[in-house]
Amino acid sequence: MNISQLETLITISKTMSFRKAGELLNLTQPAVSAQIKSLEDEFKTILVDRNQPVTLTDRGKVFLEHAERILDVVEELRQKLSDLNETPQGHIVLGTTTSIAIQILPRVLSYFQDQFPLIKTSIQSMASSAIYQQVENGMIDVGIGYLIERNPNLSTSVLYYDTFELVVSPSHPLASHASSATMESLREIPLILLSPDTVGRRFVDDVFKKHGIEPHVVMELSSSEEVKRMVEINLGAAIISKQSVSSEIRAGTLKIIPISELEVSHPVGVIYKMSRYLNSAMRQFISDLKGMPETHFISSE
Repeated sequence: MNISQLETLITISKTMSFRKAGELLNLTQPAVSAQIKSLEDEFKTILVDRNQPVTLTDRGKVFLEHAERILDVVEELRQKLSDLNETPQGHIVLGTTTSIAIQILPRVLSYFQDQFPLIKTSIQSMASSAIYQQVENGMIDVGIGYLIERNPNLSTSVLYYDTFELVVSPSHPLASHASSATMESLREIPLILLSPDTVGRRFVDDVFKKHGIEPHVVMELSSSEEVKRMVEINLGAAIISKQSVSSEIRAGTLKIIPISELEVSHPVGVIYKMSRYLNSAMRQFISDLKGMPETHFISSE
């Protein structure tokens, strides 16, 4: 048994195809078949049901669990050996929301890349609720998002605080007739809101429910960027992150209408798995994030 054979079995379990697995691993289909046959001969069992689509047998599924654990150990070994080099280096997979990726990360990553050019980063955009799951499952190394839950397996640290605000186009009636508004005034106003799986939308729904209001939702969108564009052309008002609209407020394309019931601070922070080995790149990145002042994340209006 060798590492290549284990990687082949794992890839087959995901692609359900010898041909597709070969394409991903840069192996011919006969080479893929030979690796699996070698594993089956060594352990004297059938691991793969070769009917279409290809699936793992019950014994193959048990074997897969152990194969994944073995590869995790091998990867940790590689990282530890790499860390013997004094210069922080490596690859970090970051998970964050679209809004944070656009508004916050450019400043953070620009500084970080200047200081540590050997550390490479990849960014995956997702809802804050998904960040927790992806960090815990090891799909991403570090998450940056709203700190919405306590998980004993994860470590979190607050970076800054955000609020959700009512924003309108300068052409909206509220923009010229109201310096502030009440929840009751939102009962009939067309609203463009984030999708139900987002932290902002859950907060908004809770506030409306608390005040017995059924909002007039005309549009639901998956990201703050989409919401802002719709509000700018006056298709409705929106309740979204104050941090996400800072540049539009400065440019005058959006206006915030204060509502006291929305003035709740929501912590945004870094999330990572406590039991996971932190290579030099991750240790340096997390340390630098925690050491940055809150003003580094928040844009002044």
